[in-house]
Amino acid sequence: MELDPLEIARWQFGITTVYHFWMVPLTLGLGPIVVLFQSLYVRTGHARYKRMTKFWGKLFLINFIMGVATGIVQEFQFGLAWSEYSRFVGDVFGAPLAMEGLLAFFTESIFLGIWIFGWDRLPKKVHLFSLVMAVGASVLSAYFIIVANSWMQHPVGVELIDGRPVMNDIVAVLTNNTAVWAFTHAVFASLLVGGGFVVAIAYYHLWQRRRDGIDTVDENGKVVVGEAPEIPGRDRTDHTVWLRSLRIGAVIGILAFGGTALTGDFLGKLMYEQQPLKMASAEAACHTGTDFSVLSIGKLGSKDCDDIVPILEIPGMLSFLAKGDFTTDVPGINELLPVYEELYGTHLPESELYGERSGEPVDYLPLIEVTYWGFRAMIGFGGISALACLAGLWFTRKGTAHASKPLMQAAILSIAAPFIANTAGWVFTEMGRQPFVVVPNPEAMDGVFMFTAAALSPGVSAGEMLFSLLSFLVIYGVLLVVEIILMSRYVRGGIASAMPELGRDPDPADPGGPDSADRDDDVLSFAY
Repeated sequence: MELDPLEIARWQFGITTVYHFWMVPLTLGLGPIVVLFQSLYVRTGHARYKRMTKFWGKLFLINFIMGVATGIVQEFQFGLAWSEYSRFVGDVFGAPLAMEGLLAFFTESIFLGIWIFGWDRLPKKVHLFSLVMAVGASVLSAYFIIVANSWMQHPVGVELIDGRPVMNDIVAVLTNNTAVWAFTHAVFASLLVGGGFVVAIAYYHLWQRRRDGIDTVDENGKVVVGEAPEIPGRDRTDHTVWLRSLRIGAVIGILAFGGTALTGDFLGKLMYEQQPLKMASAEAACHTGTDFSVLSIGKLGSKDCDDIVPILEIPGMLSFLAKGDFTTDVPGINELLPVYEELYGTHLPESELYGERSGEPVDYLPLIEVTYWGFRAMIGFGGISALACLAGLWFTRKGTAHASKPLMQAAILSIAAPFIANTAGWVFTEMGRQPFVVVPNPEAMDGVFMFTAAALSPGVSAGEMLFSLLSFLVIYGVLLVVEIILMSRYVRGGIASAMPELGRDPDPADPGGPDSADRDDDVLSFAY
């Protein structure tokens, strides 16, 4: 079987982008939580908030560093495998990507460095300000990236000159309604990731204190907080750290799920206007109608719907998701496909951009299996994450975790739920716009679109693409192992892993105190 360089290039970009994307929501979601903890420390001076800031801050740093390492590859891939795409969108992409790199990323890096090395060297409020700036810049960085991606979903602010879009309105590009709603949706989804992450790890440490016999419960089931002087950091304050972290994280996660659902509704209605075929495929809605399919089985890729059997439907819900009422018919696949074929042709143009693919039939229907289940996985796993936050509040209502080990293991596994939801949503969004790499906007930008088949670099072979794909898989596999080891090490180590001084007695002969002791055993000793 002959290898197709286009398919390999798509797999390569998809794999590396999804892997990098796993770092993004945790950075965006955990950063504001660390800011909140440090703000409480600056305002109250309580040691528990300092411990919370340092522990969650170290996990934030590990994830941030790994996100930088994996993110650098993304922009270089445009030149490696997608040079024709880069040539087509370059005039538009240059502005937001430059803003992300020169404004947001450098601001983020500078102030994060100040925060890392500023502990006990800067005034508390100045030190907090450096973290606020770093986290704010990371959010701004995400916005610029989403602006670039949203232009691919809904091009605005350009004019077509010699077959290429040239930007003539930077404000329109930066305020693209697709970008605004995608960004707010992504921020809430990231806070759901951060909240769920905090809840699960905090629950684990509360359970660990129960397992070690540090905390017990009385005849009424309420916690009796204890201490273990022989274990660094396992004092009464340690219990408060985990309980407060869990409750704050749970509240943030629950509120974030509500915000994700609300913004997702707005974004969905926008998609029904801008990319109706994507949303029709997400519902496996071959025929025009009003009912939402909660579950359908059969051959979801069948265009005539003979092999698709709805098992559970909600009358009128599809109309509500698309139009905000329960009676308006929503166009189905069979109605939309002829419209796309009339507007953009039934075959790829005869052009050197398409090479051997010139004249091939165009299939405008996305992979329904991916869009249909991706849409439901996004909603379902998001709901599971919110339920996990509620469960965390319930099972710790008397001040400690339940003694059940399976319950603790379920809490740890729940970390994956919001990550799966975020990934499914991203895959749904990107796969649903195929066969376009730049989706048409016929109402305002007639002619500004690009088929994915035209975006590939003309000079790359299938062998070269396969080699680069395998190389990235090996490199990213190593990075994944490194991150898991680092995260696991510092999570299991608890507060003492972020504050080794808790396990050392002050040395009167050491004017720097315990913080200046030899810490070569700590691979992140540079981080405060």
